[in-house]
Amino acid sequence: MPGPPLRGLAPAAALPLERMGLDDDPFDYQITKSGKVLVSRGGRRVATIAGAEAARLIGRLGHDDESDQHLLARATGNYRQGNERRPHR
Repeated sequence: MPGPPLRGLAPAAALPLERMGLDDDPFDYQITKSGKVLVSRGGRRVATIAGAEAARLIGRLGHDDESDQHLLARATGNYRQGNERRPHR
């Protein structure tokens, strides 16, 4: 059974992968012995998640690749909710 949403966000399946660019440049993750989640993208570490948030994330990862990508994008803050405006130039 999935845990509560990370940081009070809606379920990850609500956003399509192609909209977030995750098909071409997916996240990768590694779980350490100490319970941290090391998140990488494009071969570079983009976030280290620890504590209670890491424990919730670990419990939700591993079901399928698409949901993993959404969870990792949300955990790193690298996603768009669709209501952000682009700056005017």
